[in-house]
Amino acid sequence: METIAQTKATRSEADADTDMSVEAQEFKEVVDKLIPHLGAANMWDYLPVMRWFDVFGVRNKILHAVSRRDAFLRRLIDAERRRLADGGSDGDKKSMIAVLLTLQKTEPKVYTDTMITALCANLFGAGTETTSTTTEWAMSLLLNHPAALKKAQAEIDASVGTSRLVSVDDVPSLAYLQCIVSETLRLYPAAPLLLPHESSADCKVGGYNVPADTMLIVNAYAIHRDPAAWENPLEFRPERFEDGKADGLFMIPFGMGRRRCPGETLALRTISMVLATLVQCFDWEPVDGVKVDMTEGGGFTIPKAVPLEAVCRPRAVMRDVLQNL
Repeated sequence: METIAQTKATRSEADADTDMSVEAQEFKEVVDKLIPHLGAANMWDYLPVMRWFDVFGVRNKILHAVSRRDAFLRRLIDAERRRLADGGSDGDKKSMIAVLLTLQKTEPKVYTDTMITALCANLFGAGTETTSTTTEWAMSLLLNHPAALKKAQAEIDASVGTSRLVSVDDVPSLAYLQCIVSETLRLYPAAPLLLPHESSADCKVGGYNVPADTMLIVNAYAIHRDPAAWENPLEFRPERFEDGKADGLFMIPFGMGRRRCPGETLALRTISMVLATLVQCFDWEPVDGVKVDMTEGGGFTIPKAVPLEAVCRPRAVMRDVLQNL
């Protein structure tokens, strides 16, 4: 039975890969190579002298993955540059790379190819796995709370109707959907410890003296589940964000201040759009009626220990729309 299950899983992964373009498959492979090393402890952390020897080959693995990533991004940038040179952007919405290349013409010393590559690497690398993971957590929570799922479907039906697919322009009007996304990010922030910060000057925090140049790790996961701030913090209750009820409470899934994640708006829009489409088009239920396992995995991000599996069926009211796609 175990062999059969593994074979089915392998086939499912293979089928998923065939649905992606060659470029998407390559980028996914690079991300899958890099993510396990982000935030992972190694011998360097405890014995700095080991940095010179790279005993377990961590440095070489990271450098190889980064080299593949940068080469991939340079090809994307060069392709977009050729498209712009051929007048391909006329009448079309510009991609992020196209905007950066346009800025490069006016400020070439600022928007160098190196800077554009680094910015794309940060946005694409940081926003890919985290966005998909957050969407997976949101769907897992909805499957374990079918009343919330039905409420989200009813809101979309009332706001968008059943004669067309939900669009990006519809998302801001879907208040309950936004509450679901907020509650998901509260319970399962994509980066539970945020990115490391460094104190720029001597300061005092919570009665503790913090010297300048100290690495600071912010535990957003613990802050979001603080019973002093949140009522029943371990419960999934999107309603806690309705009508501004959570205004003033500390939510920092994207950090805060000048170092706040620049991809926050894009991430929220992408997650909301994907979630709205899945909720609008399909009826969902757990496999064999068993509750979804919500065990958390480890690493820099907060993946599910057990990948989500669910049963979906096209909603009767959306069959005509789906058939015409």
